Amino acid sequence: MKPKTVYLALCVAGLLLPYAEFVPWLLQHGLNLASFMRELFSTRIGAFFGMDVIVSALTLIFFTGREGQRLKIPYRGLVLLSVLAVGVSLGFPLFLYLRERELERSALARA
Repeated sequence: MKPKTVYLALCVAGLLLPYAEFVPWLLQHGLNLASFMRELFSTRIGAFFGMDVIVSALTLIFFTGREGQRLKIPYRGLVLLSVLAVGVSLGFPLFLYLRERELERSALARA
């Protein structure tokens, strides 16, 4: 299977799996950011995962900006939107998909 296909499948999983947990919470609590943060950091394990994801998201945003500009990857702004709307689970495989697509396009143009 091509890496591009794997990355696209991971985009779908990265959207569906987190939202399968978030949407029921959202329906129960509404868009209550204070409650969301309180629940996220209510235990040390939750705080561990919360901090891990925050640092990963910031790193991904920085990396995709630099690497996307270097490789002239189109639609790289979608990565930022996906990280903010869903998280790293969608943003990272999306960036890898876009990167792989651009590398394939560049290879074809050189050939």
